[in-house]
Amino acid sequence: MVYEMKGYEDKVLKLNKVLYGLKQTLRAWYSRIDGYFLKNGFIKCPNEYVIYIKIKESDDIFIMCLYVDDLIFTGDNSKMFRGFKQAMIKEFEMMDIGLMTYYLEVEIKQGEDEILVNQKKFAKEILNKFKMKDCAKVNTPVKCGVKMSKNDEGVKINSTTFKSLVGSLRYLTYTCPGILFEVGFVNRFMETPTMMHCKALKRILWYIKGTIDFGLFYEYYNSFELVGYSDSDWVGDMDDRKSITSFVFTWETQHSYGVQRSNL
Repeated sequence: MVYEMKGYEDKVLKLNKVLYGLKQTLRAWYSRIDGYFLKNGFIKCPNEYVIYIKIKESDDIFIMCLYVDDLIFTGDNSKMFRGFKQAMIKEFEMMDIGLMTYYLEVEIKQGEDEILVNQKKFAKEILNKFKMKDCAKVNTPVKCGVKMSKNDEGVKINSTTFKSLVGSLRYLTYTCPGILFEVGFVNRFMETPTMMHCKALKRILWYIKGTIDFGLFYEYYNSFELVGYSDSDWVGDMDDRKSITSFVFTWETQHSYGVQRSNL
């Protein structure tokens, strides 16, 4: 069926009908596979509806993530892996493409006793997109003691470009926790950014340029000691006088970072 609009007789409009059919197909797919998982002992995660978990009486755990028609799974029982793959091939005619190496801009390198996860390709795309591929390199994403305010009187810059860059950096924090605080900090100034705020963003890009091969490294280890550190700047926010509290927990070669704000 072809629908014509006056003045656009040479154009064919079919896209909405195609999209409608696609949506109907996806609804039917999710309903079918969701019903299958729930029927076969999986529990849907209440906070992430695409994640399903199965725990056996032996405490073996199997975790599966559904993304459109792709399945990613992990766990601690290889027998459960084999059974699951055979069931998926039989029930849904799926293919086993082996260990995951790339997924949604995330790169995974798996060894016998170690895993490296990073977003090197995505980081390079960010630098290229914002014309920073040949920028300088620095060892820290922010200068020590830097203070910024929403009421900065400096030269205003394009907020659309600023928001686009902040959004890209937020996605990069999945495998680059070292910029988590800084990206959250500049995120406060997206509505009316100035040159000062832009310089803070560029500093983060300089840091990314110098650490582009970094990522999250997971290594098999029988024992470890957990060590934690925390600090606060005490009413350091220039706009609302709130404190910024930071903490870091480390054990062997793995790291976890976080930042939270508190009212005083």
